Amino acid sequence: MSNPTILILASFLAALAVGLGAFGAHALEESLSPKRLDTWNTAVTYHMWHALALIGLALVSKVFEVDLTWSLNLIGAGIFVFSGSLYLLCLTDTSWLGAITPIGGICFILGWVLAGWKFITQI
Repeated sequence: MSNPTILILASFLAALAVGLGAFGAHALEESLSPKRLDTWNTAVTYHMWHALALIGLALVSKVFEVDLTWSLNLIGAGIFVFSGSLYLLCLTDTSWLGAITPIGGICFILGWVLAGWKFITQI
């Protein structure tokens, strides 16, 4: 994926995080337990921070001419798997979805470690 595509996708992911945060705060406040609402907020928090990270890393990649493709893809996958599984868990109350969430967390961790490695070896 090219940097402009990542910037566009990340911008829409950030907008989606804001919308889902508002949805959780207003539409789900009465229907979710406090524990599930906390889970929803965790999903939104990781979703937003990593959408912003995609923007930052895409810009760093361009400015410093370092290939962060794997990092960007892993962090993008992390948003969908980590936050997505938590959103679905909250909306469906299907607790086995929580078993998928750590895969997204591993994607986040690997994405950041690979970015760090690229910075060490290429900048």
